[in-house]
Amino acid sequence: MTVDVRVDGDVATVTFSSGPLNLYSLELHEEFDAALDRVEAQSPRVVVVRAEGKIVSGGVDVAQFHARTSKQATRELYDRMIELPDRFAALPMPTVFVAHGLTLTWALEVALACDVIFAADRAKFGLVERVIGLTPTMGGTQRFAERAGVARAKEFVFTGATYDAATLERWNVVNRVLPAEELDDAVAAFVADLAVGPTRAFGAAKQILREYESGGVPAANARTTEIASELFDTEDLQHGMESFLRDGPGNATFVGR
Repeated sequence: MTVDVRVDGDVATVTFSSGPLNLYSLELHEEFDAALDRVEAQSPRVVVVRAEGKIVSGGVDVAQFHARTSKQATRELYDRMIELPDRFAALPMPTVFVAHGLTLTWALEVALACDVIFAADRAKFGLVERVIGLTPTMGGTQRFAERAGVARAKEFVFTGATYDAATLERWNVVNRVLPAEELDDAVAAFVADLAVGPTRAFGAAKQILREYESGGVPAANARTTEIASELFDTEDLQHGMESFLRDGPGNATFVGR
């Protein structure tokens, strides 16, 4: 198995290992689907995505592109590929992608579909599809633009160059950059904090931001009160309000329901 799911308490870690380059293939995608089925069945409070090996990914298996003999068959392949980051984006709990090294094409597109990206200072990133005369097919261009702006997305895709983690942190693509030897501890601390938070409220924030992504502030405003009011029935909100009034802020214990 090249995609593994391990659940430790309320944290699910999805780890892929298809060495040495961790290339995207339809077979790998099928394993991701099975892994995400397990994640959804477990309903963890946080999901961490990471890779094993020297690099996160060297890109895709170009042979699977080249094997297509028609435009329709190619379109069907691309339609399948974009489902992977879309599944990560649709998860209702916080998702954290960990980039410890080179992260190209599909892996970056999955990272961009996650909520937060942590990177080692030695990591490099690229949407390098121009090398075969293609444009990114898994939503990376538009998700990069959401974080960095359209002009930066154009530069990133047009050049097909690799950019270091510090640059992408400055562009608001990567959330945090740390020395490689500190990365795992920083991720663990961040994830531990999320895992004891109000999970349903985090999910509501993700819903509101999806509305914002599709229609800006007006679209988000139109749904905010509906989404937020659904939290009334959660144990966490009721307990959180009671705890605040009784013990002051910061003392509530959330259970994710």
